[in-house]
Amino acid sequence: MMLRSFLFVPGDSERKLAKARGNDADALILDLEDSVSADRTAVARDMVAAYLAAEADRSRQQLWVRINPLDTGKAMPDLAAVMRGAPDGIVLPKTYSGADAVALGHALSALEAREGLAIGSTRILAVATETARSLFTLDSFIGATERLYGMTWGAEDLAAALGASSNRAADGSYDGPYQLARTLCLAAARAAEVMPVDTVYTDFRDLDGLAVEARQARQSGFFGKIAIHPGQSAIINDAFTPSADEIAHATRIVAVFEENPGAGTVGIDGMMIDMPHLKQARAVLALSAAMAAKG
Repeated sequence: MMLRSFLFVPGDSERKLAKARGNDADALILDLEDSVSADRTAVARDMVAAYLAAEADRSRQQLWVRINPLDTGKAMPDLAAVMRGAPDGIVLPKTYSGADAVALGHALSALEAREGLAIGSTRILAVATETARSLFTLDSFIGATERLYGMTWGAEDLAAALGASSNRAADGSYDGPYQLARTLCLAAARAAEVMPVDTVYTDFRDLDGLAVEARQARQSGFFGKIAIHPGQSAIINDAFTPSADEIAHATRIVAVFEENPGAGTVGIDGMMIDMPHLKQARAVLALSAAMAAKG
């Protein structure tokens, strides 16, 4: 399943958990980390586990869980509690390298065996740029584990790790270090042949700004984006869904190449179209087909 939108939901809020199931997001991230206070961690674990068990039908919307970082001592109790509900995936925050995803994979295998789940069925979305060290190790995710669904990046925690007062420039765009982190995450995900997922847009009232950033992310090569507010999901879905014009153009490119087998370049409307264009066209059609299958 190709996921355009992930929505964070606090794991200790009964009201928000109940409301989120009707949201447009392709996947929910039931959060045990930043949105849950330390004194509510145990409560959140129990609530998320119960929620997962009660919501067994994931055909329309997947259910993922963000656990605490591996080096906090909270991650293993998080996993032990929620794996009985068979989450579709685990969001792994504040990674240092691909070794963290490997370690998580080993823990998941043990817990899947305990719960009678298919070994390897739980996927991983790594938040790959929230630590300073991570910017130097992103290539370590390449081939790290078959569980890796995708890689996303984080600007807020990275700013704290770098001691920055802000991650935005005066014009509202990301400052240099965060543009670098975003680009490296995208490239590493592509190199690892997993899904690149863009980070959150924190100003949840600025839906126009979200739409612009989401469209730009897709243009750059990202396949989805994370939402922090229920009202953001539909806008993200729209940005990452190919338009009718895009589908028609992609269909035409593929058809022309099929009509000219062995050709390295073809002409369409006075423009030379070559293999990268064909690859992009096929990706658009694959995304469109995935969205159609999702219904």
